[in-house]
Amino acid sequence: MANSVVTSFRNGVLGSHATRVDLDADTIRPMFVDATDDVPVIADDFIADILSAGRIPAIASCPALASKTIGTVAAGVFDAADAVFTALSGDQAEYLILFKDTGTEGTSDMIGFWDTATGLPLTPNGADVTVAWAAGGILTV
Repeated sequence: MANSVVTSFRNGVLGSHATRVDLDADTIRPMFVDATDDVPVIADDFIADILSAGRIPAIASCPALASKTIGTVAAGVFDAADAVFTALSGDQAEYLILFKDTGTEGTSDMIGFWDTATGLPLTPNGADVTVAWAAGGILTV
């Protein structure tokens, strides 16, 4: 598997689609995923497509991205402040995903996922974990 933007997000950016995501206005959260319990794929539309057993941490404990920008790093680039997971514990995680949190799993759009990044796989040990986004931004659309 490779780092990817999910199909429904890509379609939502490029045309009128029922699951549009406003990266600078919506609540965007990262989450780790344990590949033993679930594997994200580009066909996943919503966070409900990720089994609860694979989520590290539960949605309520995922940090919301702060200081979000679009086009500041470069044209078409989404960026945000580094994300800090407080006292992260759970199974080993092989993926990092990004999703829009609406408060309802069936409408919380998946945005993308990474399986190739510094620090993955990650074995949480109860300490804080900081996801330091690349200097070039989180993703380019």
